[in-house]
Amino acid sequence: MGISAKIIADSINPMGNRLTTFLVEFPRIVLAELNTHRSLSKNSASSRAIPFEKMLEMVITNPFIPIRFQKEHKGMQGTEYYEDKEHEQCVEDWLNARDAAVHSASNFEHPVTKQLRNRLLEPFMWHRVIITATDFENFFALRAHQDAEIHIADLAYKMLEEYNKSEPKKLQPGEWHIPFGDKLDEKKAWNDIVNETYIQPNSPLWNEHYKDWRLKVSIARCARISYNNFEGKDNYHTDIKLCDRLFGNVPRHLSPTEHVAQALDKSEKIGNFIGWKQYRYFFTDQNLKDNRVINKLC
Repeated sequence: MGISAKIIADSINPMGNRLTTFLVEFPRIVLAELNTHRSLSKNSASSRAIPFEKMLEMVITNPFIPIRFQKEHKGMQGTEYYEDKEHEQCVEDWLNARDAAVHSASNFEHPVTKQLRNRLLEPFMWHRVIITATDFENFFALRAHQDAEIHIADLAYKMLEEYNKSEPKKLQPGEWHIPFGDKLDEKKAWNDIVNETYIQPNSPLWNEHYKDWRLKVSIARCARISYNNFEGKDNYHTDIKLCDRLFGNVPRHLSPTEHVAQALDKSEKIGNFIGWKQYRYFFTDQNLKDNRVINKLC
């Protein structure tokens, strides 16, 4: 794993509003900087969800090591870097710190939850995120820049290159932007669902529960990024059941639905997208209320 960017869905509506979904990988240490960009919808691998043994194996076999080591400096951004043998010594010191973190995370006297032990390994982790947005220009202007932190800059430059090379698919109003959609096989979906449920395609039950199967499979695979396995078991019925659980849980878990969106016939802003309506906005109760909150009157 390393710093990489791949477009997994790219669409444009008749108004010229472009919607693009990336699958990116980068060092976990710059996630906070990525998360400052509020126009981007994101689903991310979770230290709470990934088994500790898997995290441990990843930081041992493929740890994040900084591209370069800046010399100590004032302010946000330095310009001088260690080279040659000094760089090699920095790498050795970094890996010694990794080894210490591995030892500490592995040697709690009592069995402590993965979501705490995994946190000790995060500085040495690679991270995977699905990002969808109609406006990347502010992100590119700030991060694909010589003054940006070098690792998020590397990511932003790679995303910008992919963005400029990609040709978005033209969609009409009412049609859907579906990440991973080009890999979905209708015949396989029918076989998976029929084998699991015995519901025949085009029956009333099929239309009631599975007419939006492409959207649900896409949403489930976006959700699986939280435990670093967005491809799942390649069983569409399993994907649909996961999606239904996200919808049916109290509270609902709707962030993965932000990557699937319907083309509009006008450049209206809904949520953080322009010209597109995210799946989550088809739920009237997508923003929860809490009766424990005391409303203050003017």
